[in-house]
Amino acid sequence: MAQQRNTGAGAEAELPEYAGHYRLESRLGSGGMGVVHLARSTSGLKLAVKVVHAEFARDPEFRGRFRQEVAAARKVSGAFTAPVVDADPDGERPWMATLFIPGATLAEEVKRNGPMTPARLRRLMAGLAEALRDIHRVGVVHRDLKPSNVLLAEDGPKVIDFGISRPKDSELRTETGKLIGTPPFMAPEQFRRPREVGPAADIFALGSVIVHAATGRGPFDSDSPYVVAYQVVHDEPDLSGLPKELAALVRRCLAKEPEDRPTPDELMRELRSVAASYDTQVFIPAQRTSDAPEPAPPLPAPARRRRRPGRRALLVGVALFAVGSGALAHTQLAGPEGASPDAPVSRSAPAPFRAWEARPVSRDGGVPQCSYDAKAVHCSQRGVVFALDPADGHLLWQRPASDRFVSDPPVVSGGLVHSHTGGGRRVRALDPGSGADVWHRVLPQHRSARYAGDTLLLTGADGAVTGLDSASGDARWSRRIPGHSAATVVSLPEDPLAYATSTSNDGSRTRVTAVDPASGRVRWDAELDGALKLIGAQGGSVFFLANDPYDGETVAVVRFTPGSGESTRVSLPVPRRDVVGSVRGTRVHLMAQGGALEAYDMKARKRVWHLETGIVRGSVPAVDERHVYLTAPDGRLLAVDARVGRLVGQTAVRLGAAGDRVAAALPRPVVVDGRVYASAPDGTVFAVDGRDPAGW
Repeated sequence: MAQQRNTGAGAEAELPEYAGHYRLESRLGSGGMGVVHLARSTSGLKLAVKVVHAEFARDPEFRGRFRQEVAAARKVSGAFTAPVVDADPDGERPWMATLFIPGATLAEEVKRNGPMTPARLRRLMAGLAEALRDIHRVGVVHRDLKPSNVLLAEDGPKVIDFGISRPKDSELRTETGKLIGTPPFMAPEQFRRPREVGPAADIFALGSVIVHAATGRGPFDSDSPYVVAYQVVHDEPDLSGLPKELAALVRRCLAKEPEDRPTPDELMRELRSVAASYDTQVFIPAQRTSDAPEPAPPLPAPARRRRRPGRRALLVGVALFAVGSGALAHTQLAGPEGASPDAPVSRSAPAPFRAWEARPVSRDGGVPQCSYDAKAVHCSQRGVVFALDPADGHLLWQRPASDRFVSDPPVVSGGLVHSHTGGGRRVRALDPGSGADVWHRVLPQHRSARYAGDTLLLTGADGAVTGLDSASGDARWSRRIPGHSAATVVSLPEDPLAYATSTSNDGSRTRVTAVDPASGRVRWDAELDGALKLIGAQGGSVFFLANDPYDGETVAVVRFTPGSGESTRVSLPVPRRDVVGSVRGTRVHLMAQGGALEAYDMKARKRVWHLETGIVRGSVPAVDERHVYLTAPDGRLLAVDARVGRLVGQTAVRLGAAGDRVAAALPRPVVVDGRVYASAPDGTVFAVDGRDPAGW
């Protein structure tokens, strides 16, 4: 939207200079209920602040609807909406602040540039389907999806303005109250049974929006809103001008009866059959420029070469997690000849690394979960455990496994490869050279297993913890951890200790006890404020996510140093859902549902950067001195500049045949001496040179 100065008469002239403590810098636009301003937070974050007109601020009924809008917008947090940062629905002039998203609305785009191409329509439809899926999952019905409520951001469409607040003198009414919506984009039931409107009404609106994007008009077209209302209820939609491959799907969206319309998930599956890269596209600037021509297209298997991005932006599909599996075939890929020319020289920089890819050929093993030691990359899939040569990816050995659910990679502990993956009751310890069984144990029911150093820690439902020698399987010790009636035992990579944590019933306190895993002795014990989840340990400190005890949203990051007893808390600007995190030095990197990736410097006590990745969710971040690495749901490996939070590279999409399945756990990339090992939903395991993400 173009920015406008606060000039003019009437309702626009009496607008305040501040909303709460946010200074309103310029006007982005206005509507029947209020004005939207560009503003900045204290930290410099750009915001879009909606301020209600004074005349409606005096209407108690309207204030109630505005409270509903704020509540609905706060519930919805995803890659396809604008998160709420702050709001005051009870102020003298009610207002709501969301993150500012640069970009034109769909209405502005079509008016300025005309109808969209079929490819852009498919991407728009897929993005809106995913947006509605996220909105409906939290129990919200938008009820006013229309072109002016769709922002075309760089990383895909964003749905804004949750359509619940409307002026008291709405043009159309029923005997039971006001009709909420805009007639050309309303579903039949919004006219016939407005109190019974459900998620299917948004699907109808989506169909109307796609027709508008394809033709510049709606499927029901008249200058009179009353005529349009009649057409919506009684007439067939006009789909002339719609691409043939989308017409049938849009017609289903515009079915008169709600039960005849597809769900968002069904829409995405249908769109996948229309185009392989069906999902909302992420627009990534090319990381390099070169006057040399692009390489030739990839050769047929088994030899494949990667393209380097040219001057054009890359369009990369964001898709739901698929699964593939089984025994492995491997393909050698051409890797970069050296590090990026502008990269700082490291004294311990490894030799150039040739990328490789190992591809499973069986059908149903899911995404591999992998770990590394000096001799092999060890991976687990459903039904199989295997080892790959880290230099070239060739298969060293594989063994059948009985696990039906794989959430963790194999662990090298006590000199053996342990294949317990969290989904079964059997622990197997394998010879790292051959994969042969050395020992195994069947766990009692309701026991969780964690590895710390050379010890396997088993925690029972009664709170007792047993430490086993992971080399032999023999019990070393068994006891309750003092101060914990039922504890969660956590171990962290490269940390010699294990940690027992338990949170009070009201979520106000969390007890943390550090335990020597070899002996069970307590090293230190502390009680900290809040409902905390341990995510890392570095430099004598431990790091936590602080979560809201009622809805589970992450609201802060906490650093605790047991040696001094000092505790540091840094609040998140916006609460985040389903957060995973990792720690390097004093920096904490967080990945949240909806695609937000953030870095917090706990020494400086501030957030240092924020990136909207455009993916629905991501793996636990893996971090080295230069980059943050993530696995995306479509199998891409993403690399982000760790200093400034800029996306600098990504691998190709790797989707399996069952693209409508969702993996429960995304594999964390493994970073070793400048190399990055990753895996994907089609079952591939691959390795790239982490020093040169732009060349992936």
